Amino acid sequence: MSYYKYHLFFCTNLRQDGSACCANHDAQELRDYAKDQVKKLKLSGRGKCRINTAGCMDRCNQGPVLAVYPEGVWYTYAGKADIDEIIEEHLQHGRIVDRLKI
Repeated sequence: MSYYKYHLFFCTNLRQDGSACCANHDAQELRDYAKDQVKKLKLSGRGKCRINTAGCMDRCNQGPVLAVYPEGVWYTYAGKADIDEIIEEHLQHGRIVDRLKI
């Protein structure tokens, strides 16, 4: 088994030229929210979940994006409600949220 059951990578990249990027969708704020929620729910740490910031994940036109490993599932999200659904369904119950999957 890997060190973490789930490892989430949130793209928070900001493109200086003004083109599409995850930072234009409050990605850093929502990544921070996810990290706080995972801690509050006692889902963080060894054998559980880890939330990380990633640089550009090259899916700018589908952003904001996050990837969950080891499954390699990619999600887009629009706000805290979507983050809450990913945490509840995927991280707590092991069910992929098809409506947010890209």
